Amino acid sequence: MSLNDISKYIALILRHKPETIDISLDEHGWANVDELIAGIAKNNTFNMAMLEEIVATDNKQRYSFNEDHTLIRANQGHSVPVDVELKKVVPPEILYHGSAVKFEQSIDQQGLIPKSRLYVHLSKDYDTAVNVGKRHGKPLIYEVLSGKMAQDGYEFFLSANGVWLTKAVPVEYLKKITN
Repeated sequence: MSLNDISKYIALILRHKPETIDISLDEHGWANVDELIAGIAKNNTFNMAMLEEIVATDNKQRYSFNEDHTLIRANQGHSVPVDVELKKVVPPEILYHGSAVKFEQSIDQQGLIPKSRLYVHLSKDYDTAVNVGKRHGKPLIYEVLSGKMAQDGYEFFLSANGVWLTKAVPVEYLKKITN
């Protein structure tokens, strides 16, 4: 497996299925680094140096170590119930959400919902939202009236890697951006 493939495998383990390699996450999403390495190394060449390289070079900054590098967790994107100790933050007036045209009807009816994840993911800039949308097909971008949502009592969180999170975005706070 390439480091990129192993990084994706780690995302699966730390966000969704720690049982894949017989490890567990604590209530804050932390996994024991030695157990993670041993679990991955059962079927792949893998060691601490490779894990540190993945964490340091991941362009999406998906993972964080604790101070002494004995624990690791995914910064966001979990489908398993964990509290990654996000702090409430007042969002900017506008955030963006990148999706795909194939989801347009559903979003226009339901707004943005987290589906299998714990939060809806939002971007601070349009270009990032476009890149996210491209991963799912022809991109479709929504402007999120996050400042208005916050005034109306909705909570926002900012993950360690700069992704904005909220529980849901009702339709009335969405504005479709057409190119």
